[in-house]
Amino acid sequence: MSNIQVNKLHTLTGHNDCIYALVEGPDPRFFYTASGDGMVVEWDLDNPKDGRLMAKVAHSVYALEVDKERNLLFIGHNFEGIHVIDLEKSKEIWSIKITEQSIFDLKAIGNELYVGTGDGIIIIIDIEQRSVKKHLKISKKSVRVFAIDPTKRQLAAGMSDHSIKIFNLADHSPIHNLEAHNNSVFALNYAPNKPVLISGGRDAHLNFWETKNYSLQESIVAHMFAINYLSFREDGNYFVTCSMDKSIKVWDSNNLKLLKVIDKARHAGHGTSINKVLWSTYNHQIISVSDDRNISIWHINL
Repeated sequence: MSNIQVNKLHTLTGHNDCIYALVEGPDPRFFYTASGDGMVVEWDLDNPKDGRLMAKVAHSVYALEVDKERNLLFIGHNFEGIHVIDLEKSKEIWSIKITEQSIFDLKAIGNELYVGTGDGIIIIIDIEQRSVKKHLKISKKSVRVFAIDPTKRQLAAGMSDHSIKIFNLADHSPIHNLEAHNNSVFALNYAPNKPVLISGGRDAHLNFWETKNYSLQESIVAHMFAINYLSFREDGNYFVTCSMDKSIKVWDSNNLKLLKVIDKARHAGHGTSINKVLWSTYNHQIISVSDDRNISIWHINL
């Protein structure tokens, strides 16, 4: 492993339960977290110590998404539906009750918000009309994670039935059904600089798919336990994974080489499962959130 220096810049506290959701704001100086306590908090990377409460809902929040064009924050409120915050006014402007299931992921593109639920349904919401446009029943098991390829206009859904399902965004028709992993798929992302989709899941493997025909190019054992999430650096040359094994790993996207392990013993990392990780486009710092109720901000000199 290369001699990369890691500095832990901040540990942010304030949530009273496991933190499950993390998303970068339309202004990437800000990011948002949400947790099992129903709190949604805004953080400022220029002044990270003081979080600002944006919303408090009755149940856990597993999923957040931003609409950069409209400056909106979408909150996936488990067993209820979607709350929408106008970030300029810092207030809720609408909500819609759509499910009595858990909401595991949200993705917005154009006029549509895609909602992945615990009963295997993708609910498509028309953002302008503030109404449900379509239900896609795609599995008997949970939709866990989404990734969008804006160039090819495709949506990938990682599933608890171990598959990855690819859809055409234009008409929502199915394109591929990939037999992806030996267990649930939790992590999914398209590379920003090459035609590659990376997936990870409960089987601790990372799988690399070319996106012309979605054939599997490589599969590696990447962690000791479940891979919960992955995030690319903006240029696509590096990505980070986080795991139930309490570690963050930094990878070279071009040769799939492991560059650094960030953990509790060596870097005062998280003490429990790390649920989400984000490579900031604002300052290229890495943000991680955990079951330990803490948010960590890291600087890595690559």
